Amino acid sequence: MNQYFVYILTNKSNKVLYIGVTNNLERRMYEHRNKMVDGFTKRYNLTKLVHFEETSDVRSAIEREKQLKNWHRDWKIKLIDKFNAEWKDLSVRGNSVIFKK
Repeated sequence: MNQYFVYILTNKSNKVLYIGVTNNLERRMYEHRNKMVDGFTKRYNLTKLVHFEETSDVRSAIEREKQLKNWHRDWKIKLIDKFNAEWKDLSVRGNSVIFKK
């Protein structure tokens, strides 16, 4: 069964939000953390995973990504607060990275 993830990243100060979609969240987090792709996330040091949703349908994942990207910032913040009120990095447990290669 295929897995697709819509995810939200931020920086240490939680000032900038980025929404993406991937079929491999572990690999994608590794790429973000290691600045492997030039662009927005590299420029703003977005490496903190604060929200993600999973689906088995790629079309649903892409639609959800588009939907979230069109939301007002305060709606995105409320979504994150609902599931991750402390804005913890969901890819880290204790001092170790859960997703690593």
